[in-house]
Amino acid sequence: MKTQKPKNKNFPQDKPARSRPAKPPRPERPAPEPEERNELQIEGRNAVMEALTSGRSIDRLFLLEGDDARIPPTFAALAKECGAVVVRVSRQKLDMMSETGAHQGVIALAAGCEYVSVEDMLSNAYEKGEKPLLVLCDHLEDPHNLGAIIRNAEVFGAHGVIIPKRRGAGVNATVVKASAGAVWHIPIARVPNLTTTIHELKKAGVWIFGADADGDTLPEQADFAGSTGIVIGAEGAGLSPLVRQNCDFIVSIPMAGKIGSLNASAAAAVLLYEALRKRTRL
Repeated sequence: MKTQKPKNKNFPQDKPARSRPAKPPRPERPAPEPEERNELQIEGRNAVMEALTSGRSIDRLFLLEGDDARIPPTFAALAKECGAVVVRVSRQKLDMMSETGAHQGVIALAAGCEYVSVEDMLSNAYEKGEKPLLVLCDHLEDPHNLGAIIRNAEVFGAHGVIIPKRRGAGVNATVVKASAGAVWHIPIARVPNLTTTIHELKKAGVWIFGADADGDTLPEQADFAGSTGIVIGAEGAGLSPLVRQNCDFIVSIPMAGKIGSLNASAAAAVLLYEALRKRTRL
């Protein structure tokens, strides 16, 4: 007859197995922000020519090959002076590369847009003996609008354009083309928070004018001759509530037609012209 071995008192068999405590769920990590491209594609003859003549660092210049291309030899000559590699390619290759769909037989690759600080914009204005004139874009999403506004700002003598880092268009090939190369001639700042930037500008003595159809100030009533920041709202939505709340004045452009609003870049052109007129007594 088999005898049963005594149970080990130190390790009682009737004790329930110890269960490991459940591990707390790992906190979800925020998705990393997309990395900014270090290379900017420039398309179209005007935009590329402005980049070449402005001293911009160009890495490669792609030109349409063939006798019927009719690309002025100036492009290749200037590119070689800049130390850029000139590559002759087919129309199919350019079409595949193009981001705008309107390369006009010329595409250049350059270093990404070199954003500056708002402080540098103010300093540059004061060094010229001028009152700052800045354009702030309140989360514009259409790159064509942004490019046109940058072009207007450069033409009418603004000292810089300020755009937000998030929820808005950055400087890309479409913006460069729409600006007709003006991005190479006017400082552009990209800020984390537009409302914070408005507060900092007001502390520096800059008056903030928001453009909105429901404003109570007409362009001719606005004192654009002093230190001025003009805020242009997003397409459709207009000024965001917090930005509008922090503007010193809301300017409304009078209209006689049946359409109730202007395109963002058209509104910017009207107000910037009024600013230039008052500053130069046109």
